Amino acid sequence: MTQDASARTGYGENPLDRLGMRRDDADFVSQLFVSPSTRHIVLSGEIPLLRETQRGLSAYFSKPQADALGGAGDSVLLGSDEAGAVFARQLSQPAPETAQEGAPLQIDLRSLAVQGRLPAAELGQLAQAKSLLHWHARHGFCAQCGARTYVAAAGWKRICTPCGAQHFPRTDPVVIMLAIDGENCLVGRQARFNPGMYSALAGFVEPGETIEAAVRREVAEESAILVGDVAYHASQTWPFPASLMMGCFAQALSREIIVETSELEDARWLTRTEVQAIFAGTHPQGLTTPNPIAIAWHLLKVFAEGREPRFS
Repeated sequence: MTQDASARTGYGENPLDRLGMRRDDADFVSQLFVSPSTRHIVLSGEIPLLRETQRGLSAYFSKPQADALGGAGDSVLLGSDEAGAVFARQLSQPAPETAQEGAPLQIDLRSLAVQGRLPAAELGQLAQAKSLLHWHARHGFCAQCGARTYVAAAGWKRICTPCGAQHFPRTDPVVIMLAIDGENCLVGRQARFNPGMYSALAGFVEPGETIEAAVRREVAEESAILVGDVAYHASQTWPFPASLMMGCFAQALSREIIVETSELEDARWLTRTEVQAIFAGTHPQGLTTPNPIAIAWHLLKVFAEGREPRFS
């Protein structure tokens, strides 16, 4: 798999062929589902179930192993690779938490990413599975007429028979940006952050808005800093529940910060030397960044190393 900047973010590696042109072939999908080579990812609510193997943790179960975990709700074809197909299924009832030997482990997706206990490709597939199954769990009824919908296209569509409406999984676009003024970058913190942690500013893209316009609006709303040019860097799938974080650098055109306190607890400029000290663990105020799974960490790392785009 090509290791572009996006693939290096948490949940970013997912080499599956998503088989988009075969999803409507019911016979093909049915054969894949029961194939001995097919692997099944299983979620209990929004928590992945995991097996302990000689090589470490695995998110994959055979069909008999997955069937033994309990009744299945919605099921989705994630795709295939050289080893076979991968499906994700939602348990119809929450799996009991037990310390019994051989029982599957239940570890939330964020902790799995932080701990690095799964192969990157499996982590990416878990993110795909969680986003899709979260959508299915909340779209059982038609938004147009209120009738019950049913799953189609191997889990990539829901159809309403009474009114004919087709509903598709959604991804919510989010801009996350580091505004740059020469040797300084703009960071902020929310009250929920760990003490001393600062991150890039971020916000949802609104309908009818470009990425660049969203960057300018969000930075101005949260800090009153005006932004000129915007440069895309990388993206990150963020399955909480189903966002796409679009990481950007932005040219700051002003310096005076006015914090929008309904959004942020604080915002400040950091010099490049300070950001380098943060990564070295030597910042005099003990400031920190988000975990390396987050695209904000990658944006700050690029700035610390002087690799950000040069705005005219």
